[in-house]
Amino acid sequence: MYKIAVAGTGYVGLVAGVCFAEIGHQVTCVDIDQAKVELMKTGNSPIYETGLEELMRKNYAAGRINYSTDYQAAYKDADAIFIGVGTPEQPDGSANLSYIATVARQIAESIEKDCLVVVKSTVPVGTNDKVEQFIQDFLVNDVRVEVASNPEFLAQGSAVHDTLHAERIIIGTESKWAEEVLTDIYKPFNLPIVSVNRRSAEMIKYASNDFLALKISYMNDIANLCELVGADIQDVAKGMSFDTRIGSKFLNAGIGYGGSCFPKDTKALENLAKQNGYDLKTVSAAIDINKEQKTKLYKKASKRLITFNGLKVAVLGLTFKPGTDDLREAASLENIPLLLEQGADIYAFDPVGAENFAKVHPEGKNGKGTITYVSNIEHALVDANVCFIFTEWGEVKAITPDKYKELMRTPLVYDGRNIYPVEDMETAGVEYYSIGRKPVTRDVLELQKEAKLNGSPTTRRK
Repeated sequence: MYKIAVAGTGYVGLVAGVCFAEIGHQVTCVDIDQAKVELMKTGNSPIYETGLEELMRKNYAAGRINYSTDYQAAYKDADAIFIGVGTPEQPDGSANLSYIATVARQIAESIEKDCLVVVKSTVPVGTNDKVEQFIQDFLVNDVRVEVASNPEFLAQGSAVHDTLHAERIIIGTESKWAEEVLTDIYKPFNLPIVSVNRRSAEMIKYASNDFLALKISYMNDIANLCELVGADIQDVAKGMSFDTRIGSKFLNAGIGYGGSCFPKDTKALENLAKQNGYDLKTVSAAIDINKEQKTKLYKKASKRLITFNGLKVAVLGLTFKPGTDDLREAASLENIPLLLEQGADIYAFDPVGAENFAKVHPEGKNGKGTITYVSNIEHALVDANVCFIFTEWGEVKAITPDKYKELMRTPLVYDGRNIYPVEDMETAGVEYYSIGRKPVTRDVLELQKEAKLNGSPTTRRK
């Protein structure tokens, strides 16, 4: 068992700390926010993450985890200190390392025994070299301290599972001692460990995330072409998925990626390349495609409608993906301001993200439009003139096509996550636009209506 301190209690730090406690280590999670610390001591998580609160309560009751603002007490006799603070994007796309620097100095001035400092935060290649030197510059006591890189690969919404059942653990070290300590800490997880040098570990994180962003952007680009040539992106993706070189994951077309990782990490790697005199064309293309993709549905709807002024607009889903309350880089943040500027009356549903979204756009009058947050989808849909689907929550998927026809004033649906089979929406009489698939337009519905009046089978566009 190791005595571990974790700096930062966001998605990275809190999940790591709880999972270290779960496999038997003694953990203290450090945060500067006293109210947040007191909340966590009650077993309540400051972030929405499946299964996290249960493990927090279990391990706090067992005495394996504690939460504190006293970093000096937490760091002074820790065997290892994991840094999991944020590295937010700066205006030029580079990573803000000020939080890392603050923690590094606190560690240097607090530790009283040999200690391994482990950076889990996503940082540009070469940062850990600087962190180690920074700690040495401010070191108070004559102790051994080294820095290791240990990037995380968790996905929000499944972070606990991704940590306890990771496909691999990446550790980047510069000495045998550091490698052995970090390997021993992770030994109880019984997971594959890939040991490399620090800079390779840092690059593995960026290269992995950016590859997935590339994959998503490629499929969105192909989806846009599918619409022009009459192909169906879901059929294309299915055919591609059987190729083991490609795989079946991250092939779903939609309105772009969001969250705390892909947008930030693509821009950071692009910035790092430019700093080194290299043009990373593939990553730059992914950034451009994603930016355009987020407002694709709004642009489609703007061509269909004269204006959104005075229209009731149902918005289903606000978070960047289901299973989290995180709004960072969510499509809703791009589209809702455009709708409000047009004077739309928005009725928004999200099972966990509405409270966070209201901090950005308070309920009521917003510019030329209004926004109302509702607790059930039917309330959003009733008498709506148009509906946008931005997040594929289970509650949204459970709404059947006939409900749109039944509840909406005009059954006009723009689906950014390709939830429904086109044929089902066509059969229900819903004018339906999605990504990379044939639309169910008014002319199709008119043909359908005419066929019924003539007593002939329903006509479908091929």
